[in-house]
Amino acid sequence: MTRIVSQDPSLEPVAEVLTTLLQPHPPLAADLLLTLGEVTLSPGTAGEDECHRITTTPSTITCQARTPQAVFRAALRTALYGTQGLGVVEGGPRYGWRGLMIDTARHFWTVPELERIVDLAAVHRLNVLHLHLTDNEGWRIEIPGLPRLTADGPHYTVAEFGRLQRYAADRHVVIVPEIDLPGHCAAAVRAHPELGTVQTALGPMSISAFDARDPATRAFITHVLTELCRMTDGPYVHFGGDEAFGLDEQLFGQAVTLARDVIRSGGKSPLGWQESVRAGLEPGGIAQWWIDPSMIDLPADVALRPELAARGLTNELLAELAEGFAPTAGDLGRILASGGRVLLSPQTHLYFDRPYDLAIVPPEQRETAARLGFIYEPRTVRHFAAWDPTAYGLDTANVAGVEAALWSETLRGFDDLTFLLLPRLATIAETAWNGRPSAWPQQHDHLRASGRIWQQRGLTFLRTTEVTWE
Repeated sequence: MTRIVSQDPSLEPVAEVLTTLLQPHPPLAADLLLTLGEVTLSPGTAGEDECHRITTTPSTITCQARTPQAVFRAALRTALYGTQGLGVVEGGPRYGWRGLMIDTARHFWTVPELERIVDLAAVHRLNVLHLHLTDNEGWRIEIPGLPRLTADGPHYTVAEFGRLQRYAADRHVVIVPEIDLPGHCAAAVRAHPELGTVQTALGPMSISAFDARDPATRAFITHVLTELCRMTDGPYVHFGGDEAFGLDEQLFGQAVTLARDVIRSGGKSPLGWQESVRAGLEPGGIAQWWIDPSMIDLPADVALRPELAARGLTNELLAELAEGFAPTAGDLGRILASGGRVLLSPQTHLYFDRPYDLAIVPPEQRETAARLGFIYEPRTVRHFAAWDPTAYGLDTANVAGVEAALWSETLRGFDDLTFLLLPRLATIAETAWNGRPSAWPQQHDHLRASGRIWQQRGLTFLRTTEVTWE
């Protein structure tokens, strides 16, 4: 085991967590010394809280920073990936928000499984875990006073949610919970059919969205979000706001405004998917941008992609989807015009339910790869690794950060989850830290080293043929 020495009492918890995280891995030859001290802010970094200095000698690796969070980041990175030789290296992240969203509604992940994801996030210097807790398929969080919401399915109790947040905080990861509304509300309506909704048809499906004019529905939204704010340790609560098909501009605006007001009254900052900006956005507010019409890679004719027809898609439904997503063309401009900030989650590169291109999948993993992933066009790992967050021409002040997302439509278990996450997560995490993608040879070497770490942690991952694995 690597010998870890802390020079300040406030760093002892960091040393304890590092000792736990490093148990599966071989020890360093040098001692790891943790110390607090001033570190000059590196040019182009998001702030001082995570900037650090690493000084390497033959016998000691000293990780110095002004905060325990930054010391933790430097020490864990060094212990897992090593140093760049003897001497001094200073660094810090380009983006202050480096996140991962996990969908717990379509597939329930246990608290121990989410703790493993928190550990994985920490390994890759991510600092946010966004939990999509409700959707049409399920409601996964206990809300005091509303037991019917979780009567028929697995969920996180208030105590479990608190435990998970404390576990994440020890690893300097913030949990951001999401209650998705006014759309994606079928699970809530099944439990509480008295709630007012607006119904619309999308192809053969009947879609419902909350009607915020209804007093019972307003009371429900207020109660749910008030309790969630009370349960949440971090500064943000996500209220969804996406794909509210069937609501006109006025009804949508009422629901979004109500959600934001309740969250602010609960002492938290509201955050929504990009569609929520159509109800306005306060200066400095954050909207999560995931799509515009150019990103929709669905054909005009399902005959061009027979696998879509096999999933029940028709040309009529494709046309309705194209019409429904047409307003996304203006969402990014609306965020910027409001003085808001963009959380980058473009589905072209940061949606990890996109299937892998089978051309890069080794034969022994092709059966798994073939059944995993949503209706998007398959892509290679190098496609994700080439993503450049500066490609959208956004000013630095307008970007809150970067967040990858993994939806659970096709997942059966934890190995499926990590198979779709890895190795893609490592490439996006590096880009979020550095601000731009590295050249492929550097990314290849980083993935190769990461594969060794994932094996030591017992994680399943795609052994893409694009990488020469150890």
